[in-house]
Amino acid sequence: MASSAAAASASASRSSNSGTVRIANAAATLSSDNQSIIADIRKALGVVKAVAVDLEKDQQSDMVKQLEDAVLELLATYDDCTSFSNAIRTVGNRYHPGDQVTDFKKLLDDEVAKLKAESPSDPQSNPLYRQFKEAVWNVHHAGQPMPGEEQEDIIMTTTQTTLKNFTCPITGKPVINLQNPVRCMDCSHIYDKDAIVHYMKSKNTCPVAGCPKILQAEKILCDPLLLIEIDEVRSADNSAVDATVIEDFTEIDDDE
Repeated sequence: MASSAAAASASASRSSNSGTVRIANAAATLSSDNQSIIADIRKALGVVKAVAVDLEKDQQSDMVKQLEDAVLELLATYDDCTSFSNAIRTVGNRYHPGDQVTDFKKLLDDEVAKLKAESPSDPQSNPLYRQFKEAVWNVHHAGQPMPGEEQEDIIMTTTQTTLKNFTCPITGKPVINLQNPVRCMDCSHIYDKDAIVHYMKSKNTCPVAGCPKILQAEKILCDPLLLIEIDEVRSADNSAVDATVIEDFTEIDDDE
């Protein structure tokens, strides 16, 4: 009798673990699909910014304002998708089957509400909106602070990015120079793929000092947004170099 009870308990435990794994895998897939939507929105924002710059060059201020309103709408959707993606991942990682039927919609809604309460978002405070405004402003006022801002504000806002780290903690190489960058879905730190794979053969904690996250191979990947974010940082660096070159030539002309 005791043997039968033990066998039943072991079977229930295996079934529970199997269900937990299936839910976690399904959540990871859904989160990845949602990340693709977020990546598409990010690309759309880049296209809108480029069009706005061209219109500003043609003095089409009214149309630029319409695009600015569109950017704010896109950013509101972007924030909603990001919260939803994070909620899916969190619920999937924490889920354990119980005796009652699980209301996954309620779990997701509660997690989204919690995330938004902890980090309330305002499209106008999003760095991507600031980048749009700056790109349009620089068409006719390059190098000048935007109204109500000081030079220090420009330095702070133009360097904002969603990348968690700018160098691989293992190789020391700049993230923008990595051939195969990957990101940990739990802590968002970025590594060189070959380096992190080799590192995980002997260690399982994130190599970034102070990060307590345990690395899992299935959660170290090149998510849809990563390459876009790296390209944005690379473009920002190139723009800074171009601005420096222009400034240097100006100084030479003045001396002559």
